[in-house]
Order: sequence, then C-alpha cells, then structure tokens
Amino acid sequence: MKMFNYRVVIFLFAFIFGIVFSLPSLLQSDWGKKITLGLDLQGGLHMVLGVKSEVAIESRTKSIATSIKYLLDDQEIIYDNVAIKQNGITLELLDSDDVAKFQAIVKKELEGTTLTQNGMVFTIAMTPEEIERTKQNAISQAVETIRSRLDLFGLAEPTVAKQGEDKILVEIPGIKTPADEQRVRELIAKTAHLQMMAVDEDRAARVLSMSEAEAAQYGDVILNDVKTPEKYLLKEIPVLDGSMLTDASVGYSQSNQPVINFVLNGEGAKIFGDFSGKSVGKRMAIVLDNKVYSAPVINERIGGGKGQISGNFTQQEAHDIAIALRSGALLAPVVVEEKRTIGPSLGADSIQSSTIALVVGFGAVALFMIVYYGLSGVLANIALIANLFIIIAVMALFGATLTLPGMAGIVLTVGMAVDSNVIILERIREVLREGKSIAKAIEDGYANAFSAIFDANITTLIAAVALYVYGTGPIKGFALTISIGILVSMLTAILGTHGIYNMIVSKIDKNAISKWFGIKKEETI
Repeated sequence: MKMFNYRVVIFLFAFIFGIVFSLPSLLQSDWGKKITLGLDLQGGLHMVLGVKSEVAIESRTKSIATSIKYLLDDQEIIYDNVAIKQNGITLELLDSDDVAKFQAIVKKELEGTTLTQNGMVFTIAMTPEEIERTKQNAISQAVETIRSRLDLFGLAEPTVAKQGEDKILVEIPGIKTPADEQRVRELIAKTAHLQMMAVDEDRAARVLSMSEAEAAQYGDVILNDVKTPEKYLLKEIPVLDGSMLTDASVGYSQSNQPVINFVLNGEGAKIFGDFSGKSVGKRMAIVLDNKVYSAPVINERIGGGKGQISGNFTQQEAHDIAIALRSGALLAPVVVEEKRTIGPSLGADSIQSSTIALVVGFGAVALFMIVYYGLSGVLANIALIANLFIIIAVMALFGATLTLPGMAGIVLTVGMAVDSNVIILERIREVLREGKSIAKAIEDGYANAFSAIFDANITTLIAAVALYVYGTGPIKGFALTISIGILVSMLTAILGTHGIYNMIVSKIDKNAISKWFGIKKEETI
C-alpha cells in the first residue's frame, strides 16, 4: 500500500490558500482582505512636527504642585499661600513643628526636585537634570502617543519617528481628502490635557472685571467655556490631572447626546473622592486643553473614580477626544513645521518599476533553473510561484502595509527561495554522480541540504526580526516581507518539492537523469 504523501497535501493546500487570498490584492477587487499600500506607493500625508518642550516644564511643575497639596493634606500639615512661580512652587508652613516632616516628604516623594527655605517659606524647584529629562520625555512620549492615536484611529501602519533632537516625522498613507487631512491633524495636535480644577467661589462673581494678572495674584486662572462666552475663575493648581486617567469612552447622556466617560486610577479616585467630600455645594470644573467643558456643583462625595465630560459634542468629536484621552495626553503641544501631500503618481511609477523588476527577475531565475536543472528546475519554479502567492496572501490576511522596500523584499525573496532549491538539487546531483538510485539521491539530497538551508534561513530571519522590532515604517515593511518569504520558502522549497518528488520518483527513468536533473549518465559512477 502506498504511503500517504502528506507533503504534497500540505503544499497543495498552501498553494490554493495563496491563490485564493492573494487575488483580492492582485485584482484590487472589493471582496476579501487586501494588502494596504504604503505612503511611497499610494501617496498620503507627510509632516514634520515640532514639540514645545517648555510647556512640558510648566505642566510638570503644576503636577508637582498638585502632588504637594495632596501630600500635605494627607499628612495634615498646615500650610498657606501655595503658588506657582517661575522658579518653582512656593508655600508657607504655619507650624514650625511640621518643617522636618515636610522636608522628609519632599525628599521621599518628589524625586528630581530641590527644596530651599527662607524662614517658613519654602520653594520646591526641579533640578536642571530633571528639566532636561522632562523635555526629552515630552518628545519621546509625543512619538508614542501620536502613534497610539493613529493606530486607534484605524490608519494603516503610519510612520511616527523622532527626527533630530526635537522634531517628529509623521507619514500617513491613504490620506486623500482635505477633510481627512484636517481631522488627522487635529487628532495629532490635540494635547488632550485633562484637569479637574476648583472654582474660586469667593471671587467667581468678579471674573468679568478681573484681569489675568489680578487673578494670578490670588493663585487663580481665567479660562473660557468651550461653547459659550462664559468665563470661569479657577484655582491655578489642579485637583488632579489626566496622568491619573486610565480609560475614556463615548457614552450618551439622558438626552441622548454624546458624552465622554472616563475612569481614574486608584490614586486619582482617592483624590477625587476626598476633594468632592470636602467640597459639597461648590463647583468643580472639568477642563480639557485649557477650555472648560462643564462646571457642575458637587452634591455629594463622588467615589469610584468615574466621571463624565459633556460639551454638546458631535459623535465624531466625542470619538476623537476619547481616542486622545485614552492614548494619553501630550506632555507638550506639537506644531506642524512642515507639511506636504504626496500624490499617488509616484506610487504608480514605483509599482510599475517594481513589478517590472519582479517579472524580469523571476523570468531570469526561472529560465536559468530550467536550462541548468532541466525538469527539476520546472518543479523549483512551481514552488517559486507558490511562494509569491502565499507571501501576498499572508500579508493581506494580517493587514500588512506594502512599501517600496517591501516590494524589494519580495524581489529578494525570489532569489532566496530559489537558492534553497539550488542547494537541494546540487546535493541530489552529488549523490547521483556516486551511482546511487534516484530515490536514494532525492532522500539523501534533502537530508544533506536541510541543515545548510535551515541555518542560513534562521540567521537571516533573526536579522529580519531585529529590523522589524527596532525599525520604523519602510524598514518594517522590508523586514516583514523578508520574514514571511523565509518561512514560506522553507515550506515550498523543502516540504513542497520533496513531496512532489516522492509522488513521481517511481516514474523517473534512470536513463532520463539528464532531462530531470541536468546531469549526464556518463558522469555517474
């Protein structure tokens, strides 16, 4: 009874899989998943952003001031006149017995700060090292936050990378209309800095007659309502900020209007609960990017760390703000310093050139294999065709983005895939020259070639994985196609052709080895 040829079954299944799932991409049809083309192939938006890192210093100072107030209240230390100055945060202790306790708290809880004393007045300031670290963190965090926002927005493999010392490169394929471009730019630039700020109830009625300088004398700021001309007088130091936010999602109010529900972490929930418990009957403003979205009266202690932002949003506005909050606030605002829209004509030329290179390369390799290895070269070419279909199918199923370097990777994969077949066929020819049977030559040829092919492919795969992990944009595309190509070539070259040989070996005449393997009978022993 003939043994079940599992190799051929697997190869045929993979080949059919490759043809079926690559067709939507090859034919550009509307059914099935397709490969997404990168910026260099389909056009899109190219931007260089600048980061206002000095704003990150101001935000960090406010965050430290919030922490100081919370720690002092928690330890029941009596203080007064907390204010943010240019050189840091100043406050006055009212009990000399609290000085040692306060100094210990600052040393333990507020790393990267210095504490100076003038009588009972203390100044907490960031060290120069902490200031520089905050600036660099603002840039690094902006890169990660923008990338996260674009991913949540549903855009295909955008490139977001640090450029130079303080610039960010953003490339987004597939942005074609001015409306899409505007929406993406707003999503990127939205600081999404959420703050809960107490309304200064004592002076709130005078807000229309107060200047910003006068408000600052009382430790207040004047902020505008997001939808109306109304102004609010708020305590400058926030009750808490968005760094304590863990989730944000779109919901609906009782009047069926879109709202944004948010959830705070444990520390934020405790601060929120403690403040609301002490401030019943007073107002607390929900501030997003220095605009007041609502300022409800606190009727009772609010526990659980959950809140809601309402502001007459459209569905799209609520969705985009929730994305921005969920992905994290930018530590510093970003500004567009360079912008250009790349048209698809470059992509069309690139696709045409790459396709010609692929066809010419494949044709030359296929012709060489047939001339040099005979009918065995034909089998190698079949495996090569299967290889190309499977690579495209796998990339389409995983929603991969194909860039110009990625197409170069596919062309390179053609050469790498046929290289495995060359090694196998040379090993088969060596055994045939020793005078052994064709069946024995095929088995020994694959056995002898396997270790060399495996080692070479694994080392290349390791390099490709490293490129994918640490690279960005086009480099990732190149690494991805190479990685898929290596794995697929192992399937087609080693498993697939081996199975075909096992299926037809009994039909190969010993006298036809020249036709099958390009070796003359007189070369054998």
